[in-house]
Amino acid sequence: MTDVAVDPDRSVGTLYRKVAADLREAITSGSYGEAGRLPAEGALAEQYGVSRGTVRQALAVLRADGLVTSRRGTRRVVLGNARVQSFSELLSFTHWARSMGEEPGGRLESLVRRPADAAEREQLRLEPGAEVYVTLRLRTLSGIPVMVERTVYPPKVGELVAQLPADVVSHTEPLREHGILFTDADHTIDVVAANADDARLLGCRRGSPLLRERRRTTDPTGIPVEWSQDRYLPGTVAFSIHNSLASSALSRHAREGD
Repeated sequence: MTDVAVDPDRSVGTLYRKVAADLREAITSGSYGEAGRLPAEGALAEQYGVSRGTVRQALAVLRADGLVTSRRGTRRVVLGNARVQSFSELLSFTHWARSMGEEPGGRLESLVRRPADAAEREQLRLEPGAEVYVTLRLRTLSGIPVMVERTVYPPKVGELVAQLPADVVSHTEPLREHGILFTDADHTIDVVAANADDARLLGCRRGSPLLRERRRTTDPTGIPVEWSQDRYLPGTVAFSIHNSLASSALSRHAREGD
């Protein structure tokens, strides 16, 4: 396990991320074993030369990553697995988070209305000259940032989204109340480098790898209602897929340039 040097000139935020990264590496490499217990907070604080508060922040990150449990009065138990979402059912981020006992959060960073580009027109089946609404949101689990969500909405849907409060947890639920249903989706999963917005919102380094899910969702009549890409911090989510010889929704593609 790599030692973390204490630098008095570094912020506490930098220190807790370093501690979390070191513990994450130890957990994923099997140093603590499956269902093993991490050292007590005091022992970890002494090991890394930081305060207990810094250790608690690092452990909160690992809990948000689904790597450890957090039980009052006991040492953290290693789980070693990211949260899993199945492609056999279409769940919003909010519904998925609550199904795991987590508290979902959302914060709107920006919303702009502008002319759709060629790719957006193709994905949303829009005519030349059509406008779209584009949102940038930070999503959290129990207060911990885990994902940056970028969504492009066609005008009918975007006009409703623009009326929602900036801190509303879910867009899907209030849209459903207006008759906008999210029933089918096509997903593409790959890895991308974090850009400046990702780094600022997620607290990661620019250029670090993020898991990206690109998704086009349609309503019951097949009309597109969103084209979105979600960028997750490593270790925060895993996707499960069931297929068979009879039928499968999974297909493999060579990666194409954006």
